[in-house]
Amino acid sequence: MRDQAEGLRTLMKHTAAGRDVQPPRPAPPLAATWEGCPQVFSVASGKGGVGKTNVVANLAFAFTRLGKRILVLDADLGLANIDVLLGLTPQYTIEHLLNRSKTFKDILIKGPGGMFIMPASSGVLELVDLKEHQKLFLLNEIDLLADQIDILLIDTAAGISSNVLYFNIAAQESIIVVTPEPTSITDAYALIKILNTKFEKKSFMILVNLVENDEEAREVFRKISLVADRFLDHLSIDYIGFIPFDEKLPLAVRQQRAVLELFPRASSSRGFMALAKRLAAKPVHSKGNGQIQFFWKELLQCRPLWDQKGEIG
Repeated sequence: MRDQAEGLRTLMKHTAAGRDVQPPRPAPPLAATWEGCPQVFSVASGKGGVGKTNVVANLAFAFTRLGKRILVLDADLGLANIDVLLGLTPQYTIEHLLNRSKTFKDILIKGPGGMFIMPASSGVLELVDLKEHQKLFLLNEIDLLADQIDILLIDTAAGISSNVLYFNIAAQESIIVVTPEPTSITDAYALIKILNTKFEKKSFMILVNLVENDEEAREVFRKISLVADRFLDHLSIDYIGFIPFDEKLPLAVRQQRAVLELFPRASSSRGFMALAKRLAAKPVHSKGNGQIQFFWKELLQCRPLWDQKGEIG
């Protein structure tokens, strides 16, 4: 029997001309929403170099344009990126928080548009693989700010390290950033597979970055969703849009600014605003899989709204 990797490699080489592609099987319906709870999005990728952190920076800025209170958690804990991308110089980092020398509010820095950023550390090997008590301590610290934010964006590292898996499990929603490169597609599927089969995460959103148009982006999504539907059970993968490549993106990166701030009329900027509006409109749901998402909700002290059956999913 052909294995999953071989199936994905075949899709990368051939287009299923004239063949109907069935959509992924949806996850079971959600039974409850949560009032007074920040939206929590993790932004991840199977490999580096797909523009994930740039997506986070611009998406956060777009949310501020919508009047949202934003906290960005740089969860690439040993290799800080987002503060560099935005031209910020933090005095303290998560290293100071974890060694108890500073509080969460002490290390927060203010970014463009009024967003707040929890900066990671650079070149600190001990932070690459946090211990369980450190992860729980970090979530507890975030809890203290829960009533002051509308959206939490978690910029994870690339790949499948324990930190990456942990923060994706903790988030209500996972956004997987992928480009048309074959390695990006195969590695994105590998990340989805591990989160689904090992940790029972059922729902993912695919954002296609650095493409020319919606048609190219949807072809990338089709390749991932077809293989996921073939080999993974009870999985929902949603296409949430694309960010077009334009000449303004590298200019903004070199100036260490969000492209949406410098060039609001650029095609990439319009893509980020459309994405922010789409995500801001999503209701906050209970995943109900009995794992860390429930613990996350407890930490954030959210109040459940019971469905008609009087059950929480």
